[in-house]
Amino acid sequence: MLNEREIISRIIKGDFRAFELLVKEYEKLVFFVTNRIVQDLQDKEDICQEVFIKVHHSLPKFKFESKLSTWIARIAYLTAIDYTKKYKKERQNDYPENLDNYYFTNENPEQVLTKKNISEYINQLIAQMPLAYRTVLTLYHLNEFSVQEIEQITGTPEGTIKSNLFRARKLLKEKIEKDTKNEPL
Repeated sequence: MLNEREIISRIIKGDFRAFELLVKEYEKLVFFVTNRIVQDLQDKEDICQEVFIKVHHSLPKFKFESKLSTWIARIAYLTAIDYTKKYKKERQNDYPENLDNYYFTNENPEQVLTKKNISEYINQLIAQMPLAYRTVLTLYHLNEFSVQEIEQITGTPEGTIKSNLFRARKLLKEKIEKDTKNEPL
């Protein structure tokens, strides 16, 4: 684990090796956050690079009021959101009009699982969820951020985060249960 104060101090003094260590430590986090918001691989790579450029330029302003990982995840989240708003590559409909009848795919689990493993199937389901649900599931379960940290990253109120997390889990569970009931034994 990096000593955050030491590494930041070295980076500010111009130590590019220290910045390389910081990138290696947080590149997966940045990719995970970006991955759930942006779909195109080339765009994801560009955004990840942009995030680390922003991190490098903003490090002198980092006040250690949160964990460095939370701060970097917030920069990644905001950069990805800004990108989607600017380029409108995804339809940003966070809440479908009739959420109770929101369907993911017409493929059943057998069809999906013959092409992919279970992990990819779950990721496919998450990718089809509204942006707010994808984001909270990724940050909470995959990146293991607390609700308070997610609030800092996204700027979304704690109650909304908890509600979105509950709804996202419920939606995911219902889809998996529906698919497994339709699966022949």
